[in-house]
Amino acid sequence: MTFVEQLQALAAENKCVNATLWCVFGFGVLKLTTLALRSLALVADLFLLPSVNYAKYGAKKGTYCVVTGASDGIGKEYARQMAQRGFNLVLVSRTLSKLEALKAEFEQQYKVSVEVLAMDIAKDDAENYSRIRELCNGLPVSVLINNVGQSHSIPVPFLKTDETELRDIITINNTATLLITQAVAPIIKDTVSEKKCARGLILTMGSFGGLIPTPLLATYSGSKAFLQNWSTALAGELAQDNIDVELVLSYLVTSAMSKIRRTSALIPNPKQFVAATLASVGRRCGAQERYATTTPYWSHALYEFIIDETFGVYSKIVNTINHSFHKSIRIRALKKAARKAQQ
Repeated sequence: MTFVEQLQALAAENKCVNATLWCVFGFGVLKLTTLALRSLALVADLFLLPSVNYAKYGAKKGTYCVVTGASDGIGKEYARQMAQRGFNLVLVSRTLSKLEALKAEFEQQYKVSVEVLAMDIAKDDAENYSRIRELCNGLPVSVLINNVGQSHSIPVPFLKTDETELRDIITINNTATLLITQAVAPIIKDTVSEKKCARGLILTMGSFGGLIPTPLLATYSGSKAFLQNWSTALAGELAQDNIDVELVLSYLVTSAMSKIRRTSALIPNPKQFVAATLASVGRRCGAQERYATTTPYWSHALYEFIIDETFGVYSKIVNTINHSFHKSIRIRALKKAARKAQQ
């Protein structure tokens, strides 16, 4: 008698065994069904559904998009692609010369109005947030993109993390993001209530460093994990005001912060990443388990989906692999620094 036949015989004789087997079978069917549905949603979000129409957010209607960290990399690309969609811009970054160059370029190329504000966000100064509020007051702002962020210069054990670097990361990634949103979100709310657009939008840059606890980037990882809960909670609060709030998760992107210059299937450039993000706002893509969260770039989405469906982001094995990966980066960075010092 085979194992299956033995189980069938035992189930026929014992009601408890029979009920247990049916429960196991039902649970298996449920898990397979939900996996199939999540997989279909992933494919639809990434490859089948049309790009988002930004008319509902006020595109080409004179409304403004505020972008922080706008002078380089991903922030610069957000500004460019929102200008292409017909948004006027408020660009916030540290270097005035770069902002003025972008202002001239975008106004000439895209025929939009551009306001700029140079400030050092690492300085937790109340005047900074007042200046943002004053600049945006009177403007029909409908979109805020919280792009500004900072990581560690190289992977570093938490106990060896420089205090200035630690404080800058928390100030830029958390304190400034929250206070800038407090300054701008009421203006977005007014823009929507005055019917200058159907909906408002707040995007905040998250990271796989916050999705997956990341040894040797502990402070950065914690700061980005904080943004996940804050942004999702804010999405629940502002939904009644017709403001969409979404955290954008990314793996590696070529940028000054990542120090990666070469693209690959898993590492897009800023233009590719931002295009994927703006095309899929409102869809979860790889972040199937998370409300008001998106992992927009296709390879990042597949990577997250596989981790979620196998070991899980909080598992020991993923933590160990992550630790080894960043330890190797730290070793290479220290060797490179030693060679430069000798030269």
